[in-house]
Amino acid sequence: VAVESQGTVYVTDEWLNRISVFDSEGKFLKCWGETGAGEGQFDGPSGILVDPQDNIYIVDTRNHRVQKLTEDGAHLATWGELGSAEGQLDSPWGIASDSKGYIYVADHMNHRVQKFAPKGAFVASFGSPGTGRGELGRPSGVAVDSDGDIYICDWSNNRVQVFAADGRFVTTLLGDARELSHWAKMTVEANPDAVRRRREVRDPWVEWRLSMPNDLVFDAVHDRLIVADTQRQRIQIYNKLKDYTVPSRTI
Repeated sequence: VAVESQGTVYVTDEWLNRISVFDSEGKFLKCWGETGAGEGQFDGPSGILVDPQDNIYIVDTRNHRVQKLTEDGAHLATWGELGSAEGQLDSPWGIASDSKGYIYVADHMNHRVQKFAPKGAFVASFGSPGTGRGELGRPSGVAVDSDGDIYICDWSNNRVQVFAADGRFVTTLLGDARELSHWAKMTVEANPDAVRRRREVRDPWVEWRLSMPNDLVFDAVHDRLIVADTQRQRIQIYNKLKDYTVPSRTI
């Protein structure tokens, strides 16, 4: 979902391969796009972004590309193709932009995030396959704050990783929720065996952690990161620590 300057809402419809448009009150206005691999056609559209000029960027997942269109769906540009080289994509998913207009794409099956100029020229890449610091496993979402810090949903590693604007690894967020979601509580309470098993667990930490976080957004008004903790059916919210620094050594 993305919202343009006048409040119009754009929604990617992954199954019908189109973009649905609603007004600010939720009234359906129109839709555009169709199944295919041509200009303005889609195969599994996922991430969507509106820039300050109200141009729309759509992650065309199964076509392994990004399309840039006008607010009426007229094609402006396309970049990306299936592959693992710089500028190539494999099942891309989330998308974000920074204050300078650069575009960031979660390159899901290549286990990285790529940075592009507004017209699609490759600029940089963040992450590599793995489970260590700064490594990624099928990233699904990406967000950038006003300082240029980059937040990545490290989907299969069940965490969020944070990078500085220059690509340096900053920190990892593993999850800090102290209670189950409402839906999870109902499920547990309806299952006596689950209640008994939870009582046998000495450390509840595992329930606090993120599980396959799917997407995230940075709320610039309140300086906070909002993460969709998908498998646990809840939202986790982090306030940004402005004076945070990476520890230089361990004692």
